[in-house]
Amino acid sequence: MILQRRRDYRRQTQLTSNTLFSSTPTFITSLSFSCSLFLLAEMFVTLQLLYTTTCFHTPVFVSANYLNTSSPLSVSISLSPSDKPEQVSHRTTRPRDQRRKDNNNRFNQDTQLKKPSLDKISKNGVPKRRHIGHEFKVRTKCSTKWASYGGSIPAIMKALDEIRDVAEALRPWEDRINNKERSIILKEQRRWDRALEIFEWFKKNDHELNVIHYNIMIRMLGRARKWDHVESLWNDMNARGIVATNSTYGTLIDVYSKGGLRDHALFWLERMLGQGMEPDEITMVIVVQLYKKAGEFRKAEGFFRKWSSGKTLRPGNKNLAASELDERASCNDASLSSHTYNTLIDTYGKAGQLKEASETFLKMLQQGIKPTTVTFNTMIHICGNHGQLEEVSLLLRKMEELQCSPNTRTYNILISLHTKHNDVDTATKYFRRMKDACLEPDVVSYRTLLYAYSIRKMVHEAEELISEMDERGLEIDEFTQSALTRMYIEAGMLEGSLLWFQRFHGAGNMTSECYAANIDAYGEHGHALEAEKVFIWCQERKSLSILEFNVMIKAYGIGKCYDKACQLFDSMEKHGVVADKCSYSSLIQFLTSADKPHIAKPYLQKMQESGLASDCIPYCSVISSFAKLGQLEMAEDTYMEMIRHGVQPDVIVYGVLINAFADVGSFKKAMSYIDEMERAGLPGNTVIYNSLIKLYTKVDDLKKAQETYKLLQSSEAGPDVYSSNCMIDLYTKRSMVDQAKEIFETLKVNGAANEFTFSMMLCLYNKVKKFDEAIQIAKQMRNSGLLTHVLSYNNVLDLYAISGRPKDAIETLKEMVRATIQPDDCSFKSLGVLLLRYGISRHAINKLEVCMKKDASQGLQAWISALSSVFEVDDYDNE
Repeated sequence: MILQRRRDYRRQTQLTSNTLFSSTPTFITSLSFSCSLFLLAEMFVTLQLLYTTTCFHTPVFVSANYLNTSSPLSVSISLSPSDKPEQVSHRTTRPRDQRRKDNNNRFNQDTQLKKPSLDKISKNGVPKRRHIGHEFKVRTKCSTKWASYGGSIPAIMKALDEIRDVAEALRPWEDRINNKERSIILKEQRRWDRALEIFEWFKKNDHELNVIHYNIMIRMLGRARKWDHVESLWNDMNARGIVATNSTYGTLIDVYSKGGLRDHALFWLERMLGQGMEPDEITMVIVVQLYKKAGEFRKAEGFFRKWSSGKTLRPGNKNLAASELDERASCNDASLSSHTYNTLIDTYGKAGQLKEASETFLKMLQQGIKPTTVTFNTMIHICGNHGQLEEVSLLLRKMEELQCSPNTRTYNILISLHTKHNDVDTATKYFRRMKDACLEPDVVSYRTLLYAYSIRKMVHEAEELISEMDERGLEIDEFTQSALTRMYIEAGMLEGSLLWFQRFHGAGNMTSECYAANIDAYGEHGHALEAEKVFIWCQERKSLSILEFNVMIKAYGIGKCYDKACQLFDSMEKHGVVADKCSYSSLIQFLTSADKPHIAKPYLQKMQESGLASDCIPYCSVISSFAKLGQLEMAEDTYMEMIRHGVQPDVIVYGVLINAFADVGSFKKAMSYIDEMERAGLPGNTVIYNSLIKLYTKVDDLKKAQETYKLLQSSEAGPDVYSSNCMIDLYTKRSMVDQAKEIFETLKVNGAANEFTFSMMLCLYNKVKKFDEAIQIAKQMRNSGLLTHVLSYNNVLDLYAISGRPKDAIETLKEMVRATIQPDDCSFKSLGVLLLRYGISRHAINKLEVCMKKDASQGLQAWISALSSVFEVDDYDNE
């Protein structure tokens, strides 16, 4: 188990350390010279095998306590599931047929895999041999690594690399390859098919294959996502009597998880538990990573907590030895590996659990586990994403205190965090500090900073980075290319943007996505001509795809080049491109927004014929556009066409029609669509309710308006000012002061009351002879700047005329003239009432009205003079 594994490994490491580095050659003198060399080489191969097969890339670190002590070096290494030391039997000398017979007797068919296969597996459970048609080239760069293994490995690997036939390549060593060498040979293969060919040769030539060899192959084939071969290996293991270990299950869970097959990975976990085997620390971490990758953070945390508590992970698991549980429970008190802590911290971070991540980090320090660069990177990323930049600074200081050097990834995280928090200066400082620390910025460093510069239109800084990348030969990706095109456009440097684009266009490596992104960059900013140039250049370089057409249609639409948009759409067929749903929807949307539903409707019909009008959205656009133009008959025709094609309307379509007929006061039509909507089981929304109140106001139906207004009040959005004004209007007609005042006060508190709201309340108070309240409303309107419309002025004039306030009336008239608001017939009607009240004859008032009709300017002056002389007010001046 894992603790035993650690103890064995420490003893082995200590023995090797003492042997290789001790100043006293006691060990060598105790044996013959040749035997010593053999043992040294074998130990070196063991360490090399264990170290180089680490799949988690967990750094090897010195214990924190070692920094202040002279105790022997203690090394902790995290091994991959497929390379954990296993107890294997020595090679038997029995005949191969006899061994296979024994194995078949020992393991019956119940041990075979019983789960739906992902790919077809051959009947005998052995993967079919595939002819490898690749030419093998000499890889001189691997020679140094092969040489580090020593022994026969360099020569074997060179032969396998140069000779295509496996049997011919391995003939000189056919009877001399041992288990460790077989592991190295399989592990060092770069291609899964070559590894499988060698593995099959080992089987064919009666070489012993133990569980480690199968683990290596499972990992290699799993990474290549050759699931049929993986399952064949499993069946072959069972047929040969090779018992799966913790490492085997861990590897299976790992490769299926990383292959995106969560359910299959969990199948292997269940199978493992069903065999009475509990995960060790390494397998536990793999399962936690599986849940983390799937976003199931609670399950990940729960699995770890249950595992660390020492309780069985499968209730009723009677096959589990008590010693295994005791040993696993002791891991909770002992120090977990740094890789385990890193995984837990990352899991908490992705779950947004900053507190738990920090507590785990603190526990790691308390247990004496020195955090690695990976640990600090994870914590910095988590704290930064939560806006805890002070914590980030503390972590950096702790990192320096523990002499844990930051790497390029550390600086990339810091650059990204500060750009997200709009602190580009600090991000730039970290970029320079990275170079000062003799660390080479990678493409991520440049791309992150370039994007930050581009969205802030920092052209000079961006161009400096581009020069650096060019000098280092770093590739600029398509996302960065299009982002910088946008930067030049937004900075008003159209010529520079085109030169930048042509640099990549001329290289001939741009994809359809990149061309589309550049066209879209110009189109979104209204530069249809430049977008058109890019489109033409794309057409010259490569065949056009639907992407370029769609963004070019969008560019024409934004630029209001509707004829060009239609022509481009019509030319798609000539270029062998079939319009998709986006093409139709975009064109129809632009045309209807421009009040061109007659042009849009034929395209809607084509969309329907192509089977792409599966929802009511494009229909709604056309219906709404017709309704906006008052062409309700065409709107209804489009609606009926939608119904005939089996497309179900939604509440928005009904809302458009109800509102359109409410505007023209067509009560029956509006109610018919309300009934249809109710029969369809669609609930009303605020738009529908507002339209209904508008309709009920026009037909003067207070009761139904009140019922609908209550529905609006209970909704999340609440009633809008238009509906509230409609209710005040209904209450004004009935002189219902209290009800109107309640709505008015609510609107004032919410800051929603507008000029019409105040005018209606003024009319209501004037109607019920509450002149003091009405005059206060008039003052509030004037002070709030809500006297802007002739209707509002007329209401104020009427108030002053009825309440007998001639001077205020004359001042209001002068105010209208100064505001260049032309008085209308209603204005002079109120002023006539005022003159009649103070003894001016009807004949004199009629003469003023005739004068006004002959010459508006002289007539207005005559009215003001008459009013001023009657009420002894200074005459109107020409200021």
